[in-house]
Parts: sequence; C-alpha cells; structure tokens
Amino acid sequence: MIEVRWHGRGGQGVVTSSELLARAALIEKKYVQHFPEFGPERRGAPVRAYTRISNEPIEIHTGVYEPNIVVVIDPSLALEPTLYLEGVKKGAKVIINAKEIKEEIASKIKSIGAELYYVDAFQIALDVFGKPFYNTPMFGALVKATGIVDLNAAIEALKQRFSGDIAEKNIQAVKRAFEEVKKYE
Repeated sequence: MIEVRWHGRGGQGVVTSSELLARAALIEKKYVQHFPEFGPERRGAPVRAYTRISNEPIEIHTGVYEPNIVVVIDPSLALEPTLYLEGVKKGAKVIINAKEIKEEIASKIKSIGAELYYVDAFQIALDVFGKPFYNTPMFGALVKATGIVDLNAAIEALKQRFSGDIAEKNIQAVKRAFEEVKKYE
C-alpha cells in the first residue's frame, strides 16, 4: 500500500489533488481511499488530504501518519519542514512547490533519508491559468516523481473531473509540471 499526504492551505485545491490521484488509481483498477483533514478553518488555513493506493482492499481507516509520499502544494509551507516531515519514512518522496530549494530544507529532508523533488508550480499556474492554482501542477509533478499512476490515467482523471477549457488548461498544467519536476541531488 502507498500512502500519500498532501499539505496546503484552504482554497488551494489540496482535496481536489488527492481526489484526482484517487480517480487515476481507480482508472488503473487499484483500490483507493481519499479524504481530507480539516475542521472549520478559514480559507488560507493549513489543510491536509490523504490518498491510499493498493492492489488489495484497504482495511485501514485512519489518517496517514507514516507517508511514503508527501506533496507540499503551498510554497510558504515548504519553508516549514516540521509541518510536513512528521512521520516521513526513510525512502519516502517529498515533492515541493518551489522554484529552487534552500540548502537547509534539503538537508532536513535528506537527513531523514527521503528523496526530494521540486517544481515551480507557481510559475506554471500563472502561465497556464493566470492565477496561482498550484494543485494540478503538483499532481503532475507527483505522477512523474513517483510513477504511482500513469500520465494517461492522470489525464483521464482530469477529464472526468473537469470539462471544456478548464480541463484543457489543467491537462496542460499537469503535462508541463510532469516535464519540469526535478530531483534534488
């Protein structure tokens, strides 16, 4: 079973990203769980969402405490590793929305034995949408960095969730992030 924990802020599409991943895994005939974690927070408050993917039925029904993959959608949260590194396993993949990575952040992530990936989802979102909609670029980065689902399944999930011009823009954002995500060495 693969467990993904998504971090962002209310209104940034954290829950939508988790849902898109779950849809893509369903397209590939896998078992999935997807659910958010938030209370009555206001827009802009930190939010988490979880996705589990397995080839077998999933019996566990809790939050994700030891993720295999962490996705940090909000660039300001990327600067606060204590908010997203809790419970991260050795060998996990951490994918951050950042133009570049500060050495102290990379050192913290590498010190726990995790792999670090990053993509400038902010710029991709501005170029494609004209607004800071980071979630689908980060979904594309996750697909490339992890191979958890195929890009074609990810695109089909977008087509199921969105329509018309909105679907096309989201597909463009996912493909661009898929191409631009980098592994921090």
